[in-house]
Amino acid sequence: MSHENHFWDATVDDLSKGYSFDENTDSYVCVLCNEHFEDGIIYPIDGVLYEAKKAVVQHIEQEHGSVFDYLIQLDKKYTGLTEHQKELLTFFYQGLTDKEIVKEQGSGSPSTIRSHRFNLKEKEKRAKVFLTLMNLLNKELHQENNHKFIHFHKGAKMVDERYAITEDEKKKVLSTYFKDSLDGQLDKFPSKEKRKLIVLQNIMNHFELNRIYSEKEINTVLKPVYSDFVTIRRYLIEYGFMERSKDGMEYWVKK
Repeated sequence: MSHENHFWDATVDDLSKGYSFDENTDSYVCVLCNEHFEDGIIYPIDGVLYEAKKAVVQHIEQEHGSVFDYLIQLDKKYTGLTEHQKELLTFFYQGLTDKEIVKEQGSGSPSTIRSHRFNLKEKEKRAKVFLTLMNLLNKELHQENNHKFIHFHKGAKMVDERYAITEDEKKKVLSTYFKDSLDGQLDKFPSKEKRKLIVLQNIMNHFELNRIYSEKEINTVLKPVYSDFVTIRRYLIEYGFMERSKDGMEYWVKK
C-alpha cells in the first residue's frame, strides 16, 4: 500500500494514534509518513531500546511533534478549516480557557470564543453523520473498482475534477503509457491533465520518502523512465509531488 493510501484509508482511531498495523508486512506504520517498524525488531532511539509499537510512537513525537500538529497544518482543502478555526482549535488543544484565548488574540470576548466552541462541536456532529453515511455507502458498493477513487498526495495543488479518477481508469491509463511494465519506460507523456496526474503518480514510485536528492540524482532516476526527464522533473514540482530548495540543489518527496 502506498504512503497516501495508508493515510487516507486509515480509520479515525488509527489516524488519531498516528499509526496502524500492516498485517502484510507485520509492521506498525506511521500513517503520516509511511515509516515502518517491524514487529519483533528492537529499535534504538536516542540511546533507548524500543519494541516496534513504542518505537513508532516515539517516531511520531520526534518527527511530527504530534498527530494534532501534523493534521492542523494540512491545507484547507483537506481539513475544511479556516486559518482562524485552526488557531482556535490549537488554543483549545493547549487547554486554554476562553479568557486566556481572548488575551492571546488581543481582541474579542469570552462569549465569542464560547460561540466558536459551540459551532465547532456542531461541525463535529455533522462530520460524524457524514462519515457514517459514507461508510454505509462504501459497504453497499463493496468498494468496486469502478466506484473507488484513487488517492492522491496531500501536496496536490488545485484539487478539482481532474483528481476524480477511479481504479479502473488508472489501470487503463497506465497500461496505455507504460506498455512494458509499470516500473519500465514511459511510452509518451500525455497531454490531458488527468492522465498526467496518473502517470506522474506512478513515476513517484521510483523515489524514496525521507531522502534528499540532488538534481543530478533526480535526473538519474528519471532518465531511464523518459527521455525528456526535465519536463517530468518540472511537473513533479508543479503538481506538488515533490519539493525543492530555493537554490534548486535539493529535492524531496512532499509528505
